[in-house]
Amino acid sequence: MSEFPAAGLILNIVFVLALATTLVGAVLAVVTTRIIRSVCGLAICCVGLAELYYFLHSPFLALMEILIYVGAVCVTIVFAVMLAEPEEAVVEKKRGVDFAWSGLAMVVCGAIFFGLWRLGSQQDWTALTPRTNDGSIQSIGKALLTTYSLPFEMISLALLVAILGALAVARTGRDKA
Repeated sequence: MSEFPAAGLILNIVFVLALATTLVGAVLAVVTTRIIRSVCGLAICCVGLAELYYFLHSPFLALMEILIYVGAVCVTIVFAVMLAEPEEAVVEKKRGVDFAWSGLAMVVCGAIFFGLWRLGSQQDWTALTPRTNDGSIQSIGKALLTTYSLPFEMISLALLVAILGALAVARTGRDKA
């Protein structure tokens, strides 16, 4: 018997809070009409994902989630919004069409959720295999520079092309108008 009998209950509460943070952030990012609120929802969702990674005993992935997605992607989107042109003419939308698409999206999401739940509940889950490494930053760095060096370099090249493309668009974007 453990020293603290309510540890399982506390772990379940922490997991539910991390899951709720992720879901609330995702819903906020999708539902709101203002882009700044959507970015805040994305940041909240990414923080929730980082909580889930940490809960799964992967602090490196949790830190990378916060550094890359919250610290880089969300901040970049906020800067892009701040540097964008002033508001353009707002196009009037038909409310009935939006409501119909929203209802259809809810039905499709419900069907996907039910299908995944059904698939997961019928699956015979096996126990986790023991780790082959200790999961430390040193072992991750060694794996990135030996076993996974080609994918690591391909990702860096893709990021370089994305940065150069963003610079090209930013340089010529305002002169065209």
